[in-house]
Amino acid sequence: MNVRLRAATARPVRLGAAPAGQVRRRIITVVSLFAAGTIAVLLWAPTVGSTSISLWRALDSTIPWDQNVDAQIFFVARLPRVLSGAIVGAALAAAGVVLQAMLRNPLATPFTLGVSAGGALGAMLAIALGLELGTMGVSSIPIASFAGSLVAIGIVYWLASSQKRGLSTNVLLLAGVTLNSFFSALILFVQYMADFAESFRTVRWLMGDLDVGSFTPILAALPFLAVAFGVFAMLPRTLNLLTLGEDVAAARGVEVIHAQRLAFFSASLATGAAVSLGGPIGFIGIVVPHLVRLMVGSDHRIVLPAAALFGAAFTVLCDLVARTIMAPLELPVGIITALIGGPFFLWLLVKKS
Repeated sequence: MNVRLRAATARPVRLGAAPAGQVRRRIITVVSLFAAGTIAVLLWAPTVGSTSISLWRALDSTIPWDQNVDAQIFFVARLPRVLSGAIVGAALAAAGVVLQAMLRNPLATPFTLGVSAGGALGAMLAIALGLELGTMGVSSIPIASFAGSLVAIGIVYWLASSQKRGLSTNVLLLAGVTLNSFFSALILFVQYMADFAESFRTVRWLMGDLDVGSFTPILAALPFLAVAFGVFAMLPRTLNLLTLGEDVAAARGVEVIHAQRLAFFSASLATGAAVSLGGPIGFIGIVVPHLVRLMVGSDHRIVLPAAALFGAAFTVLCDLVARTIMAPLELPVGIITALIGGPFFLWLLVKKS
């Protein structure tokens, strides 16, 4: 493997190589820069579209709401979509960082373990069967998608933890790949049995769609994402050691099995919540972590928060391209991320070989 690629993808910096104060200042500086860029994107993106609006007029509280068209477009039509894109991008990017470190595989993605396929199958069943199980303003599709993700998480974990040696990362990978294939076959079967209108809805959803019409689905996903990111906040130092190998991590005092369980469940929970909100938007979980490592190095204390912030901005920008490049026609954001992520993934494979 190319030495520079290994440094950018797999090898963590040596702990204690720099004074703690210097490391802390670098973390604060880098994360602050990424946060500032992300906030700028989140404020700018809602002002761009088929109808241009002024941010200052949209935020002007002196103008009555019923007369402020800019504010109505900003807060009602565009801001929910931008926020959902930011949440989905941050969740998938952070989950990608965690899984790549846990599995010690630079090509691992949040969809490697079959969670997205389970969520997609749940959504397909809800669409094809016409389920109306929505509650508190949330439709049945995201609820069914999240339930399908939980089923996939349970199956993969049960298979991986059935080994005598604890949680096997090899079995995690194999079970995830197998479950992806099995659920994909079931999705095709559901599409085949559905009528034309239902098939169109399923295909559209599978492409990844951030057309969120209100803040309710976002609020419904936030508790699960809060739990996942709460666990992410405890993992960076452990991930630095896990990338060196399980034996090295155990010698440094890490409870490897416990750490792997935390990483697996938190990354899977974040992925399931993201898929239920925006569909299976591909390549974010592999493109963003590698781009961030190329920019800031491989210390997960910096990479993890920076990847979450950069993933939020990256997804919002991709969605901005999707809804403006062929206006008034809006493309699914998954098409744009695939056009960017596909060549990037091939480049990683070539560099790795």
